[in-house]
Amino acid sequence: MMGNKAVKYHVCSFCVMDNSNSGVLFDGNGQCLCCRDALARKPHEWWPTPEGRSRLDAKIEQIKREMADKPYDVMIGLSGGVDSAYLAHLLRRDFGLRILAVHVDGGWNTEAAVRNIELLVRKLDIDLHTYVVEWEEMRDLQLAYLKASVLNQDVPQDHAFFSTLYRLATKFEQHYFLSGVNFSSESVHIPQGGYPAMDARNLRAIHAAHGSRPLKSFPLIGSMNYLWLTRIRKQIQIVKPLNFLPYDKEAAKRELIETYGFVDYGSKHQESRFTKFYQEIYLPARYGFDKRRLHYSALIVSGQISRDEALKELSAPMTTIEQASRDKKYIAKKLGITVLELDRLIELPLARHEDYASNKALYQLNTTLRNALKKIRNAFAEPANPAQNDRSE
Repeated sequence: MMGNKAVKYHVCSFCVMDNSNSGVLFDGNGQCLCCRDALARKPHEWWPTPEGRSRLDAKIEQIKREMADKPYDVMIGLSGGVDSAYLAHLLRRDFGLRILAVHVDGGWNTEAAVRNIELLVRKLDIDLHTYVVEWEEMRDLQLAYLKASVLNQDVPQDHAFFSTLYRLATKFEQHYFLSGVNFSSESVHIPQGGYPAMDARNLRAIHAAHGSRPLKSFPLIGSMNYLWLTRIRKQIQIVKPLNFLPYDKEAAKRELIETYGFVDYGSKHQESRFTKFYQEIYLPARYGFDKRRLHYSALIVSGQISRDEALKELSAPMTTIEQASRDKKYIAKKLGITVLELDRLIELPLARHEDYASNKALYQLNTTLRNALKKIRNAFAEPANPAQNDRSE
């Protein structure tokens, strides 16, 4: 995800991805391969039609039958953001599912996110399991990642969430995790644009090199164990209900505000104060990349906004100088360092996750096999609604 400033600046002719990220490549017509891939996947991954709703209804009924003798029908993650909140609302209101909501508190929750979770749990009458990561360990791990100067600074939070999820699935005998991840607003990806959060070997190596205290209680799950549970044994089946609906994030937000008094916390994935800092300050400073381009490009692919509208939104600064200063002060104080020390960490030479021991080859093999199988399935599958691509092509 390195910035590419040696070549002429170029923006995709279809979406708003640009070559500020060297992983974004373009075809002869000036269209980026990121949105081309999303458009190709669209008829196989998003069904905003009555048929899609019928398929979701059938899946929910299957889950209810299978889980009738268990304490819950499904597990969901509840972050306090729009997607997970709307999913909880939908599953409880429309389907009456018995839900175990899981929240992992890594110490970075915004007040708005906490309030949203409390409002939803109370009004929907669902059970919530909150796992609080021991803060001194989390702080030490977060500092280790900053000192390592690697790309994916959200690994500590993401790893804690998914490992906690699988532990609770075992404890409560759960087979289904219903995710708020959706094609509508998250379809555009950069090839090799991130690093897997579940590579425990890499996490341990980074912490061993830069941490200062043992991780005694941090919820780790080994890479082999994770892949065994998710890809081979398939302890939990992940279902993405929003992909079976004409999901519109802004409409969902309005409904949540009207129904629950939901608090709008800002941009995508900013229910975490650290993620806000990561997306608005760290990534632009280190890599020259604006993550809003991914989100707006996905909305263009799903037909929810036009390219001109997206470009207009991107013309506004991601944050202000004053807000960035406040955010850095907060992050530095929370980590127990000065703003000057934080600035020095942001300015360190770029490093790769692979500079530390890792299981990247294992994850790459897994990804290659999954993509190959997906292509085979898609080649023999008829789109649920072949005309749906007309909305954005």
